Amino acid sequence: MRHRCRVKKLGKPADQRRALLRALTTELVRHGRITTTLVRAKVLRAEVDKMITLAKDGSLAARRQALGYIYDKQLVHALFEQASTRYANRQGGYTRILHTIPRRGDNAEMAIVELV
Repeated sequence: MRHRCRVKKLGKPADQRRALLRALTTELVRHGRITTTLVRAKVLRAEVDKMITLAKDGSLAARRQALGYIYDKQLVHALFEQASTRYANRQGGYTRILHTIPRRGDNAEMAIVELV
């Protein structure tokens, strides 16, 4: 039974799932827009929102939490510099998910995730 199970497992063990989400978060912050499956995009949205919320806070503890999650140190510094001005008036919802055509190989639902 999967009643009341809040974690989307993405068909992976916990360590691989965490590594996948860290990598997707890093690439989304770096490029601003990535293409992935719809289920991964929906799970990724929560992780990216947490990182941007930490960046808006701007404290040393928040910076250390972000450094522990995002792979690139320079990217974290850039995020903390830009987030306070870019998302100052926004209370959440920092990402947008756009549905695209299904993937050719296995017909998986694809989506584009972009920072607002």
